[in-house]
Amino acid sequence: MDQSAVPAPTLGLALAAGLFALLALAELALPFRRASQPKGRRWLTNLALFAIDTLAARLLLPLAMVGMAVLALERGWGLFNLVELPLWLAFGMSLLVLDLALYLQHWATHRVPLLWRLHRVHHTDRDFDVTTAARFHPGEIVLSLAYKMAVIAALGAPPMAVFLFETLFMLASLVVHANLALPSGIDRLVRLLLVTPDMHRVHHSTRACETDSNYGTVLSGWDRLFGTYCASAQEPLTIGLAEWQDERPARLGWSLLLPFRRS
Repeated sequence: MDQSAVPAPTLGLALAAGLFALLALAELALPFRRASQPKGRRWLTNLALFAIDTLAARLLLPLAMVGMAVLALERGWGLFNLVELPLWLAFGMSLLVLDLALYLQHWATHRVPLLWRLHRVHHTDRDFDVTTAARFHPGEIVLSLAYKMAVIAALGAPPMAVFLFETLFMLASLVVHANLALPSGIDRLVRLLLVTPDMHRVHHSTRACETDSNYGTVLSGWDRLFGTYCASAQEPLTIGLAEWQDERPARLGWSLLLPFRRS
């Protein structure tokens, strides 16, 4: 089996675009929460940030995650390229370690002041819907991609495992930010293994104790393991950051300059 053979990156993007459209339509038909501000300008800002993020990542780090996995395989870099393990075991362990690495990264963005300055762009969104998954500062995206590439090189993760994880993570991020909710009984069962929109919605609360919880995106077990799990938010739940409960987060220029502003 040729480990370096992976599907074209456009496959993952096509799946994400299709899921985005389905979730956006579902939100319009059956929204869980009423929007606090008009969608038009806010959606335009969030999607424009995504376009800028994509361009910045392509220009500054053209190799990306799967490319780094292929390079590590060719050069013999990383744990799984040095230690002989069955492919299925290296594959499964790579998925777990990558998800843990992104949980730890998310935790760090709330603890390290410089990282929080970038990450708070995501949290200033005053509504919570599928476009929130696209709302990140380009500086955070570039740093995040560099971190993930370093983890992949150190791990020596199989390229196909990296492709699968990257695709699943992208799809999960859209789902957990959706303005939808599972029936309570189903939600309780699903979140035993996976993060649900209700679980992640808590993380976007204006209350600091709730914002600093539920860092997972795919697997919910990391939050339980490390003591950062919060079952539900206090009501009424206000989304965003308390300092900026106005129309400014819906502006693209303001969002891009936010890391350089004082609270």
